[in-house]
Amino acid sequence: MLKLEARPEASRFMSIASPLLALAITVVIGTLLFLALGKDPLRGLQVFFVEPVKSAYALSELAMKATPLLLIALGLAVCFRSNVWNIGAEGQFVVGAIFAGGMAMQATPETGRWFVVAVLAAGVLGGMVWAGIVALLRDRFNASEILVSLMMVYIADMVLGYLVYGPWKDPAGYNFPQTITFLKSTQVPRLVDGFRVNIGVLIALAAVLGFWVLLFRTYAGFQLQVGGLAPAAARYAGFSSRRALWMALLLSGGMAGLAGALEVAGPLAQLTPHVPAGYGFAAIIVAFVGRLHPVGAIFAAILMSMFYIGGELAQSRLGLPKSLTGVFQGLLLFTLLACDTLIHYRVRWKPAQVPAPKAAASAAQTTQTKEA
Repeated sequence: MLKLEARPEASRFMSIASPLLALAITVVIGTLLFLALGKDPLRGLQVFFVEPVKSAYALSELAMKATPLLLIALGLAVCFRSNVWNIGAEGQFVVGAIFAGGMAMQATPETGRWFVVAVLAAGVLGGMVWAGIVALLRDRFNASEILVSLMMVYIADMVLGYLVYGPWKDPAGYNFPQTITFLKSTQVPRLVDGFRVNIGVLIALAAVLGFWVLLFRTYAGFQLQVGGLAPAAARYAGFSSRRALWMALLLSGGMAGLAGALEVAGPLAQLTPHVPAGYGFAAIIVAFVGRLHPVGAIFAAILMSMFYIGGELAQSRLGLPKSLTGVFQGLLLFTLLACDTLIHYRVRWKPAQVPAPKAAASAAQTTQTKEA
């Protein structure tokens, strides 16, 4: 029979190469999926992996999609390295968007461009408040941060729905559930005229550098990682587990809130029920595909944004459901988990144990004696 046997030491090379292997397996399974759906697999793969990078406009859209994924994944990488399982970044993204939208609606025609900073800061604050609730419940009542953060996603969605269907609904919006369009002074500046990509890309790249310094060049980052890898050693060294919990969740929530603020102050320019785009959940995959490293998260975010754009193009050009994006994301995650399992374990064939003839005869004789 097949059994998993722990390897004496995990391969460092395979730890880095496993995301590429997982991507290759995902492509193979995706090809079979396109064949099963009666579609040309080459055309399907082109839609996912060629169309998003074939022109300057396509690259700008790719960068715009990758920005929120990268920002959220950076915060999640800190959490996961600290052994804090924040699964509710989607809710923190939504609340950050709500705070940023509320701030943006305070602007007047006389407001200067500096107000964008206040809008983004409000988004960061919203995400930190929402993550802070998770930290408080974990710290004071030992509640599971996995369940609490996940359930709070639905609360955030309902708060957003209440606002855009109720007090914040645009009175001149023909009864659509949406706020007013934010003034130009509150919108994030674009990098290039004619393209939707904005300075959020530069903010995300700066955040990559900042988180790299935090994790690998500061004492605080060392404390976080030791607390995640060896909690007993961290306690022995006098590191505060409470501080690590609060720091990880507040950083993660702040980054998710910043991503939400950039989304509503950028391409959306208003609050709608469609603000929750699943970025918070997809960023979990981004963080793990990027090996919980800030630089790796860049490439993983680009890949995941290709899945988003490819799913939209598959819907319009191939007549396939947009949910194909989620299928590819799930395939990538499960194949990565499988590859990571084989990094730490090897598959061994062990024949079934057959009792020795003498032992079998002795066992049979003992049974007969008992029956007699």
